[in-house]
Amino acid sequence: MKINFSSQFQALADRYGESEALVNVERDRRFSFIQLHRISNQIINMMRDRFKLKAGDRFINILENDNMALLHLPTILKGDVTGAFTNFRDSIDEHRWQIDYAKPKLAFIETCLIDSHYDMLNEQGTVVVCMDPIPETGAKPRDNLYYFWDLLSDASSDNPNIEIDDREHPILIRFTGGTTGKGKPALYCADNWLCLRDATYTFEDHCWGPQSRMLHIAPISHGSGLLICSPFSLGGCNLTLNEPDLIEYCRTIERERVTHAMLVPTILYRLLEMPEAKAADLSSLQNMFYGAAPMSPSKLKLLQQKFGNIFIQIYGSTEHICLALSLSKADHCVDEHTEKRLASAGRITAGVEVLVMDEQGQPVETGEIGEFWLRSRGTCLGYLDNPEKTAEEFSNGYWKSGDIGYIDADGFAFIVDRKKDMIISGGFNIYATEVEAVINRHEAIFMSAVVGVPHEDWGEAVHAEVMLREQMSLDEQELIVMVKEALGSYKAPKTVTVVEQLPVSPVGKVLRKDVRAKYWKNTDRGVG
Repeated sequence: MKINFSSQFQALADRYGESEALVNVERDRRFSFIQLHRISNQIINMMRDRFKLKAGDRFINILENDNMALLHLPTILKGDVTGAFTNFRDSIDEHRWQIDYAKPKLAFIETCLIDSHYDMLNEQGTVVVCMDPIPETGAKPRDNLYYFWDLLSDASSDNPNIEIDDREHPILIRFTGGTTGKGKPALYCADNWLCLRDATYTFEDHCWGPQSRMLHIAPISHGSGLLICSPFSLGGCNLTLNEPDLIEYCRTIERERVTHAMLVPTILYRLLEMPEAKAADLSSLQNMFYGAAPMSPSKLKLLQQKFGNIFIQIYGSTEHICLALSLSKADHCVDEHTEKRLASAGRITAGVEVLVMDEQGQPVETGEIGEFWLRSRGTCLGYLDNPEKTAEEFSNGYWKSGDIGYIDADGFAFIVDRKKDMIISGGFNIYATEVEAVINRHEAIFMSAVVGVPHEDWGEAVHAEVMLREQMSLDEQELIVMVKEALGSYKAPKTVTVVEQLPVSPVGKVLRKDVRAKYWKNTDRGVG
């Protein structure tokens, strides 16, 4: 179906006018619906008129939340070029391969990245736009480097009136983690995102409306961005923070009267211990979404004592962007007979199909273990320029999640293990092979196995077992620092153990599942 999203957002601007639509807290910027509509129009018109981008061309964002919010929704839905979202906190090597893959004609970056990223982008022939004023360094001016707000001053704020096919036109690329050291670029159409928005309206206690104020502290390029369209479409406001500063987070909730938020359980646990959280007035919070890991039942009870019964668990993924499962506020009210449901990922969202399949791709009986397959309008278009991987992981509109579990007789879905070698630590997806590839560069390392081990706060912590080369020694902390510098701190092992042997298959492949097993043998679950 053809859509003109600038026309759709014009209707929202007409309806909600000067009501706040977007607040960038750290930059102290406030945009009404009218202002956000005009600015997002200017961005699309600037890309089309100034830089001649057209359907099939791409741009990339390497931005913090404040600036990413200007190039997220509604902007990406108004144009016909394809955007690519990256995590600002990824390492430069991660950004390099993402840029190589996306081949963007235009890049929006934070000004602090000019020295580290400009040459890399310029060599690709990519025009660079920085979001804050270009520093006066006295060095030779750089070609193809522009200041965002200067460009907008010359751009038309009229509706671009670009029509796209909402189910076929690729509007966005988001990068997953990778099982071979590099991620997979998932490709989305407009309807994937509109499905996500519509699904949140089916939650029995979402309470979206003109008074909604949704605060984002996690990267909106990733998980938190899944809840950015829902408030806009019903006249609510999105607020962004860049730094994971929980003191400022609490102050912002109190000052801005935030009603909706999303955190991973590990951050919620930290709020329990913070004096600032205990002192702050957080009574405006009505809905706290959490995901990426189940909540510890004992800590959930403490959180409910502190915040009230405001918690909603959500389960989604990169490839199936619609929230497939949710655990409602009512489902969080348990007794000794129903407490087990707190370990579930919730029940199936209206409009989503979830099957539990055996190794032959056949449905299993209720209560039996299998792999979760997900299908809805939110299933992405596949992987960019990788038809083989797309064919492997998608079937008849379903995405094969790699999550292993079961659905009980009451419809609650329980995830008990992962088919894929992915670690989820504090809400971040980390792939073992990617970390091992860096560890194995160390001169002392003969072989390594990276696994997730149980962690009370993070769900899982990254742990490495390593075999050393003969007559070599290892400074474990030095190894951890090396991985941090290569991949970023959240992917680095938190602990390292030197072992004499690692379990291997007959063909010499390290058996990570055997390494993991000894750390999880006294737990009820196989994942965090």
